[in-house]
Amino acid sequence: MIYPVISTRTPIFLTNLKTPRIHESCTKLRSISRSSQHQNPIENDIKPKTQFINPVLMTNTKSHYGFQAMLSLCGLGYWVQGFRCFPWLALNFHMAHNLNFNPSTLQLVQNSANFPMVAKPLYGILSDAFYIAGPHRIPYICIGVLLQILSWGQLALIPVTGQTLPSLMACVLLSNFGASIEEVSKDALVTEHGQKHRIKGLQSYSLMALAVGGILGNFLGGYFSHKLQPRTMFLIFSALLSFQLAISSSECLGLSHRQTPTGKSITDNIRKHLSGLMIAISEDTISKPLTWILTSIAMVPILSGSTFCYQIQCLNLDLSVIGMSKVIGQLMLLSLTLIYDHHWKQIPMRKLVGGIQFVYAFSLLLDLILVRQINAGIHISNEVFTLCFSGLAETLAQFKILPFMVLLATLCPQGCEGSFTSFVASTVCLSSLVGGFWGVGLAALLGIKGGDYTSLPVGLLIQFVAALLPLGWIYQLPMSCPAEKEMKKCIDETQVFERVVGSVRI
Repeated sequence: MIYPVISTRTPIFLTNLKTPRIHESCTKLRSISRSSQHQNPIENDIKPKTQFINPVLMTNTKSHYGFQAMLSLCGLGYWVQGFRCFPWLALNFHMAHNLNFNPSTLQLVQNSANFPMVAKPLYGILSDAFYIAGPHRIPYICIGVLLQILSWGQLALIPVTGQTLPSLMACVLLSNFGASIEEVSKDALVTEHGQKHRIKGLQSYSLMALAVGGILGNFLGGYFSHKLQPRTMFLIFSALLSFQLAISSSECLGLSHRQTPTGKSITDNIRKHLSGLMIAISEDTISKPLTWILTSIAMVPILSGSTFCYQIQCLNLDLSVIGMSKVIGQLMLLSLTLIYDHHWKQIPMRKLVGGIQFVYAFSLLLDLILVRQINAGIHISNEVFTLCFSGLAETLAQFKILPFMVLLATLCPQGCEGSFTSFVASTVCLSSLVGGFWGVGLAALLGIKGGDYTSLPVGLLIQFVAALLPLGWIYQLPMSCPAEKEMKKCIDETQVFERVVGSVRI
């Protein structure tokens, strides 16, 4: 569960534009109470309290219950999302050892599997424009989880599915298709509830839940990798997804049914949300930070497949060691997220992100130390070095996105939560795909393949240089998140968006 921490500071999220109506209603209630007291002062000593206070308490209780239910549902979803490394560790081991894929093919499968993530804006616009019977976003979560169960269940129960590349790719694509639909709905829920309840930085709590799931998934994946067959690990994850589906379905059935927000057709609603999305991302306050984070990710070639094969084929590292290195990396991610939430939010964004990018670039050289066996020269074994430092670069790459997610969620227009957050997530995924295929091409160009890793140090050096280049245009980032003086501008932009999209209530 993700527990909310309500800040006592002035919230950065967009103010509720319907507040004046609430104030007007309260004023009318007070005037009615005063007039009734003048007419019958004896009776109204008690009646005003029973008439006006109780309904407010009931509304607050329902709102609080709904918010806690949302946090529990999304917390479980993010935890399971982090736990996905459990079956993926088994799948990578299966492809490298049982199917004997070379590093380029392994990395090609890993990156091609993320293609459904690129289409996230379509899922987001659809979830904004079309309400499935139930509480709006939750049915989409159920659909996404069900698709993942079908995918991993086939790999677990039908042996021939995981023995050929086409059938394996089909299952992996189906799994990520379901995961992308689920992630879009969770991200939209977190963003819109953060704005509704004026809680800044709920994304950090989402990342904490994801990191906790990653810690347990990597630990158990590394421990059971040589004790269980990959198919058994796929079946365990399918059972966990079934539990999540049961919880989500019960939550969905327990809430009231809603209709599509307007009487217009779904096509008109989709067109309006698409137009509103274009207006939102055209603003410099959104486009400049988004452009920087995307280019900083896409420019760095990803050589994770080559590094993974080198570790298990040349260094003969046990998969449990690699799994434990991921656990330590997720622990570092959880620690960094906690520190950011309590202390680093006060640091100017440009300074914070610049420091993270600088450390990230140098962390890429840690794999070079392992490949060159410099660690052996200072009497540090490969196992110890891998445990302590192998997951650092990946951790920093994940953590670097958090300040941007908080900033962009702050600027997200109301009524556009699904399409906007899904657009940001899909563009980040697309930039990761570009970096992944850039890494595949670089490995092929340098001649890095199974049994021949002599050019791997050159690729790691290119990684390091590419990671330093985005610091050259770090000035595109704001010094901090939008302050009080920028609230008026944000509200005006939201009003323009709502004229295009229409009043969409969640």
